[in-house]
Amino acid sequence: MTMRLFMATLSTETNTFCSMPTAMSGFEEFYLRHGTATQEAPNLMTEALHVWRSRAEAEGWEVTESLAAIAEPAGLTTAPTYEALRGEILSDLDGADGADVILLQLHGAMVAEGVEDCEGDILAAVRARCPGAVIGVALDLHCHLTARMCEAADLVITFKEYPHDDATPRAEELFDMARRMLAGEITPVMSVFDCRMLGLYMTKEGEMARIVQEMHALEETPGILSVSLAHGFAWADVADLGARVLVIADGDAGLARQTAEAFGRSFYERRQALTKDYPSLDEALESALREGANGPVVLADMGDNSGAGAPGDATFMLREMLERGLPGVALGLIWDPMVVRICRDAGEDATLSLRVGGKTSPFSGNPIDIEARVMRIASGLGQHLGPGLEPLGCMVWLRIGEDTDLVINDLRTQVYHPEAFEQMGIRLAEKRLVAVKSTFHFYAPFRAIASRVIQVATPGGASPDFRNFDYRRGGAGLWPFVDDPADMLLDENAAQKSLV
Repeated sequence: MTMRLFMATLSTETNTFCSMPTAMSGFEEFYLRHGTATQEAPNLMTEALHVWRSRAEAEGWEVTESLAAIAEPAGLTTAPTYEALRGEILSDLDGADGADVILLQLHGAMVAEGVEDCEGDILAAVRARCPGAVIGVALDLHCHLTARMCEAADLVITFKEYPHDDATPRAEELFDMARRMLAGEITPVMSVFDCRMLGLYMTKEGEMARIVQEMHALEETPGILSVSLAHGFAWADVADLGARVLVIADGDAGLARQTAEAFGRSFYERRQALTKDYPSLDEALESALREGANGPVVLADMGDNSGAGAPGDATFMLREMLERGLPGVALGLIWDPMVVRICRDAGEDATLSLRVGGKTSPFSGNPIDIEARVMRIASGLGQHLGPGLEPLGCMVWLRIGEDTDLVINDLRTQVYHPEAFEQMGIRLAEKRLVAVKSTFHFYAPFRAIASRVIQVATPGGASPDFRNFDYRRGGAGLWPFVDDPADMLLDENAAQKSLV
C-alpha cells in the first residue's frame, strides 16, 4: 500500500506589544503559495517542504503539498486571516482524504485574535481529522512550546541554531523519526521541562554554542531520539512564555522526563553566563568611533528589528548619526512605503526633500526631514538567509551629503546579508559605520566584512531591555523579573509530566 504524506507551512511570529495587525496582506506581500512552494527556490520556512517532498518521493510515497504562508512578524493576526489560512490547510487535508504522515513547518509563536496558541489549535484540528496518522511538527526555536502542541503531535522538534541555519537538518531529523514511527521501529514519547527564563540566546559562540553541542551529544545517548531547546519569543504577553526543553525518547517516559529535567536545570543554572548586556545607542557610537580603520564597524539596531515585530521605521539611530555629523555611514533597511512611492515617481538622480521614518507608533520615534539624492531604485531583489533567498520588495538608495547612504524599502524585513546594501551599489568596505535593523541573523555575513560588530540596545518595539514591556501573563513570573524562580520549577513541571 502506498503511504501518503501531507505537508504545509504557516509561519509568523507575533509581537503582542505591536499595534500593527498581521493581515492577509502581510502574507501576500511576503510569501503565499497554494501547494506550489516546492516548485520554487527554498526560503527558511520552506526548506522543510523541499526536504520532505524529496524524501517521501524517494520512499515511493504519495505527496500532497498544501499551503505555504509566511508573514513578517507584527501584531496579532486578524481573526479572518487566521481562519482563512487554517481553513485552507484543513480543507486540503480533507480533500486528500487524510494521510498516513502529516508534517508541518510552523513557527510556534503565532497569536491571532481570540487564539493565543495558533499552532496548538491547528495541530489539534489536524489530529481530530486524522487520529491514526503520524503527526510531526518542526518549529522555530523562538516558539511558545505548549502542552496542546505536544498532546496533538507525535513528534515536535525545534531549530537548534540562532541564527537559524539548520532548518534542513531539522527537517531531515523529523522525517527520519516519522518514517521510523510509521514502520514501527520506534515509539516516541515526549517530555517538556519549563526553565522559567526569558532571554535572547545566540548559539554561535560562548556558553550557548556549548549548550547546542551538549544537545547533539545527548541525542547519541541510547534511547534518546531528539533534544530541543525552545528559547521562547520574548516580545509576547502569553501564558506559555519562556525557555523550555523538549526531549523525545524511544518508549521510555522516565528517560525522557529525567533527561529533559536534567538538561533544563543545567540551562537554568547557567542563566547568568547566557545573558549579555547590550550597550545603549550613545555608548555604542562612542565605542564605534574609537575603532581603527580596518573595515567598517557594524551596528545592529536591535530595538527596531522587524523580524521581532518592531515597525522597522524607527529613527533613533539615524537621528543620532545625523546630529553628530558622522561621515561614511550606511543604514538600512528603513520601512517607509510613502518615501519609496515618492522616489519612484521622481525617478533616479532626483534630489528630494523627504520626511523619513517615524510613522508607525511611539516605538518609531519622530520622522526626520532630509534632503537626499535618489541613487538607485530596484525591485525583485532578495537577500540570503542561509541557503534560502528572502524578498526585499522595492528598494531605494538615498544619499545624504557626500557619503551618508540610506536604504529604504516598502516590504518590512530585517537585514540578513550585506547584499541588501551592495546589490544596490553601496560599497560597505568603504564605510566607517554600517547600521542594520536586525538582532542576530545578520551576524555571520556582516562579521566577515566588519572590523567589529556591536549589537545596540536601541529603543523600539523589539528592545532587548524587557523592562520596557508590560508582561501580565506568562512573563511576569520568569527570570530576570523574578530573581530566583527556582522554587517554581518543580510545581510548574509537575504538570508537564502529563505530556509523556
